[in-house]
Amino acid sequence: MVRNLLIPAAIVAVVLAAQAPASADDMKTVIGVSIPSADHGWTGGLNYHAKVAAEDAEKRFPGLKVVVKAAADEGSQANDLEDFATVQKVNGLVVLPTNGDPLTAPIAEFKKKTGAFITVVDRGLTDKSIQDLYVAGDNPGMGRSAAAFFKAKLNGKGDIVVLRGIPTPIDTERFDAFTEGLKGTDIHVLANQFANWNRDDGFKVMQDFLTRFKHIDAVWAQDDDIAIGVLDAIKQAGRDKEMWVVGGGGMKEFIKKVMDGDAQVPTDVLYPPAMIEDAIYLTAMHFYTQAPVRGTYIVAAPVVTKDNAKEFYDPKSLY
Repeated sequence: MVRNLLIPAAIVAVVLAAQAPASADDMKTVIGVSIPSADHGWTGGLNYHAKVAAEDAEKRFPGLKVVVKAAADEGSQANDLEDFATVQKVNGLVVLPTNGDPLTAPIAEFKKKTGAFITVVDRGLTDKSIQDLYVAGDNPGMGRSAAAFFKAKLNGKGDIVVLRGIPTPIDTERFDAFTEGLKGTDIHVLANQFANWNRDDGFKVMQDFLTRFKHIDAVWAQDDDIAIGVLDAIKQAGRDKEMWVVGGGGMKEFIKKVMDGDAQVPTDVLYPPAMIEDAIYLTAMHFYTQAPVRGTYIVAAPVVTKDNAKEFYDPKSLY
């Protein structure tokens, strides 16, 4: 099922209107939330929204306890799953894997041991049969939207470079859709390279591209954190008048640049970290309502333009 952005308040309204399966006194539910540590802007926003939703959900759902744990790597996240199983004894798990491939087996073992309802967020598992619910941004949509913007702004002709995230299914979905979207044009991808959704790596990769290629018309950085490093490298090389950059994610600094008409940042594609709130509320709905909460929920990835940027700009946001 593909849905537009699910506003947490709207989800809660549905929950409160729905018939609960048991009395408040009977409901004792524990949901574990396992996410990556705040190692860049997007995951920083993710941690913030996870804590906000956890506190709010506990107030709204009688007897609910939400435990949030952030892990620096796959090993730490696997250990957190063990704690959820043996100590917290969770009924449901909301998990955004640091890396879906190596965590597929630990999550499968967790489900076998606990029988918990599993909600996977963003970075998918290699075995989708493990999950009961999948919540993510529109990764192919990000690629298609970016490609359409490049085609229009470059009039179907030019030389570009691409900075990717990390080797995960969602990166592949974005990149493949972007590449497919450029077919039939004279837009040439001079090179693509992983930058690990990290501004320092974005800076290093872009430095390399600037050394290798004497002319670049535009850059698809795919991610706003990467784009920060890209813009710094371009500025340091004195080539900021030569090319423009498209990131992704919806970082408030980039939304502001688009809103202000910054020629070097003409657009951004949303991929909101607030999707973790949707995942937490939807998982709670599984336990507290008769609503059929299973399948796939895709959060829309609208393109931010100067005309609509104000709709997406929140100066108080952490991301």
